[in-house]
Amino acid sequence: MRQADRRLAGLMLRLVLVLGLVLGLTGVPTAEASRDVGLALSVPRPTSAAAIGTASLRLVDRGRMDPWTPGRQRELMVSVLYPAIPRNEPYAAYASEAFGPVLAADWLPLIGLEGPELDYARTRTNARLGAAVRGRQHPVILYSPGLGTSRTFGTQQLEDLASRGYIVVAIDHTGEAPVEFPGGRIERATMPPSDDTEVYRQAIRTRVDDLRFVLDELARWRGGQAGLPRGLDQAMDLTKIGVLGYSAGGFAAAEAMLIDRRIDVGVNLDGAMVYDLDGKVLGESALRGLDRPFLLFGSDGHHHAVPVGSPDYDPSWAAFWQHQRGPKLDLNLVGSRHPSFADYQFAIPQLAAAYPIPPETVTAGIGDIVPSRSIKAQRAYLAAWFDQYLSHRPQPLLRGPSPRYSEVDFIR
Repeated sequence: MRQADRRLAGLMLRLVLVLGLVLGLTGVPTAEASRDVGLALSVPRPTSAAAIGTASLRLVDRGRMDPWTPGRQRELMVSVLYPAIPRNEPYAAYASEAFGPVLAADWLPLIGLEGPELDYARTRTNARLGAAVRGRQHPVILYSPGLGTSRTFGTQQLEDLASRGYIVVAIDHTGEAPVEFPGGRIERATMPPSDDTEVYRQAIRTRVDDLRFVLDELARWRGGQAGLPRGLDQAMDLTKIGVLGYSAGGFAAAEAMLIDRRIDVGVNLDGAMVYDLDGKVLGESALRGLDRPFLLFGSDGHHHAVPVGSPDYDPSWAAFWQHQRGPKLDLNLVGSRHPSFADYQFAIPQLAAAYPIPPETVTAGIGDIVPSRSIKAQRAYLAAWFDQYLSHRPQPLLRGPSPRYSEVDFIR
């Protein structure tokens, strides 16, 4: 992991990597545990009170070999979140008893904790495990997480979209981060360091292939598939496909849209669309733009209009804005940091309330934006974007700044 503050270490360190790669918190004292068991987080409830369900499935691409594990076919885990009809099914845990400590230990040392302070297995999500699907003809959104980040770290955003009537499919890109497969098998990260341009290019290429493969699988599910929640095979409207990505996932979302016409609309959450540390090798999506709707949603100071020569200048966002032919919008979340667009936004404040984490460490991680305001703003604009361009329901919120969400700047 590259541990350097993103504002001080250059473009790629600033924009592409996940929490551990952007905080730069070396030398922070380890907090002493204040309880016998780890903290169970409170996952923010979705905006809509409508019930949601979830299921996890293992997928194998038998036509493709895994680039990070020689001799093995590409194997993925996905989570599906969807509108549901609950029948007393239990709420899903954030992670299993075996996998929770792996997820916690993967990032908590970067804020001065050791891992046992957080209990993901006792952290309850808002989704009912395996509940039947409610209704039909729901648009589908694919989710690609940040580099080295589990798909679970997008839970609060994805649950909210599911509660609003979308079927969301979150993908773990095996080899980049720990993944738990059925039977309790845990695969660790095997990808080489991503500061090599060709390694990172391969990572984005692999993510694009993963996204396209999952789309292929969704079409196969329409004929029935073992392990699917009841009604899911008939509930997906595969004529309406969106893609949402955080950090490297946002870059992959744009690259996938460029070559796959099945994807109608996309969102990039704070991800640079560039392969090298110097910001000179731009992705094809930045160089060519897209002819379909695409949203750039950046953390404080990251937008297409940053002047050349500024430490915050991102040539890939500037190029994309220039070349984008379809509908476009650039939103800036004032006071936020890169990890604000993942579940760190609610996890870090809750941990800071339970353990002696220095305030400056919290600010380094998620900025000084009020966490609840950050989450509400993100949810509102993501929903509005997909509602307008995927569900074809006009959204006044997208026309200009709103006093309800003063933290969001429209960058023209």
